[in-house]
Amino acid sequence: MGEFDCPTCDRRFDTRRGLGVHHVQAHGERLPNRTCANCQQLFYSDYKKKYCSSDCRKSGSSFEGEQNPNYRGGKTVTNCRLCGTEFSYYPSEKEGLYCAECVARNEWQTVPDIHGAENPRWKGGKRGVPCRVCGREVRRYPSEFGSDIVLCSADCQSEWLSEAFVGDGHPNWKGGTNGPYGQGWARVRSQALERDQFRCKHCGKSREEIGRNPDVHHIVPVRTFIESDEHEKEDAHRLDNVISLCIDCHRKAEFGKIPAETLRDLIGG
Repeated sequence: MGEFDCPTCDRRFDTRRGLGVHHVQAHGERLPNRTCANCQQLFYSDYKKKYCSSDCRKSGSSFEGEQNPNYRGGKTVTNCRLCGTEFSYYPSEKEGLYCAECVARNEWQTVPDIHGAENPRWKGGKRGVPCRVCGREVRRYPSEFGSDIVLCSADCQSEWLSEAFVGDGHPNWKGGTNGPYGQGWARVRSQALERDQFRCKHCGKSREEIGRNPDVHHIVPVRTFIESDEHEKEDAHRLDNVISLCIDCHRKAEFGKIPAETLRDLIGG
């Protein structure tokens, strides 16, 4: 006769494995193989498990004191540096310096003075630097010096740009001058101004806002035609190669800040 009785029916089996297979196939559930360490109830688990549920695990295990895996021997007792009161703190926290009452009163905080010479980055304060154009003093911090040109106003900036970006100071300088623009330039310039209604085609400023007629800019530079073996410089003077621009937009176009494709689109080229 078998030694293992089925708890659900009257059959007996010679091995526990045989009983387990029978119970699954005949009764649709596995037999218990564990005993809960908390409630002592039998339960089934494929791996070694101590508790039958999360509730039993919470009830049967403690994380207080030495049971906590991060336990470092409990609290340490010390005295507050301000009031001398004895208090305790966990060594895992920052070093205990002040008691809870002194911390709550913010008596441990000292706001540093970082004004003027007390600032660790103090470099002596603002210094006077002459404007490159008119010589007027400009007050600046040493950290603002660098290699920048010091200018006191927009007027001085315009004057300096006008003087600095001519000849070999211009980023497109090629070592000489194109000389006179040659025949046809006056005519195409006049046609461009009339076509563009004496306005900057890029920003829309009128002749009155600019204070004079707009500049007429070659989209493909004259020097490109001069350097070409297949063209003459007069070939640059075509109405579809020129556009009216204010002083600022002209400078941007010369520096490549306004793409040639954009300029052609503005004149419908």
